[in-house]
Amino acid sequence: MIIGNIAMLLGALDPLEGSVAILIGSAFVALGTFLDQNPDQHRFCGYRSLVLVLIATGVGAMWTLSDFGGIGGGSGHSMWWGLLILPYLVGWSMGIWGPGNPRWVLLLGIVNGLWFLTLCGMVLSRPTRPASIWVGFSISTAGLATIFGCLHRLRHFHSLAAKP
Repeated sequence: MIIGNIAMLLGALDPLEGSVAILIGSAFVALGTFLDQNPDQHRFCGYRSLVLVLIATGVGAMWTLSDFGGIGGGSGHSMWWGLLILPYLVGWSMGIWGPGNPRWVLLLGIVNGLWFLTLCGMVLSRPTRPASIWVGFSISTAGLATIFGCLHRLRHFHSLAAKP
């Protein structure tokens, strides 16, 4: 599970090229949860399996769309096809701030969320076409969801530590 979490965090540095690492990492996390001897981890099997399915669906759509020439612009494919990629962003974010993740994953997830906001700024600083706004919006939404999800989980960590 540690290797899977590291792969998901590092893959997010470049969400397009890192999609392979994120997909494999989410599979390791799901498998590690299933194989873990700790009964507390077994209750997260369904959640982490859902994260894997979302990431696999979105990454599969992204690779398929790339094989067919991409979306928007001169590709001849509507930007609406990009909606098929959204499960990837949702799944990745859920995988980072999901239940049962250790504190270090949550802290690094905040760093990744801030990086996503930086990527959004880079996309919007040079909008080459109207679709850039939607791409920037999607990236920033994933970043903000990850930051707030991680902060919520960290607050939960603190409330558990405060109880005697």
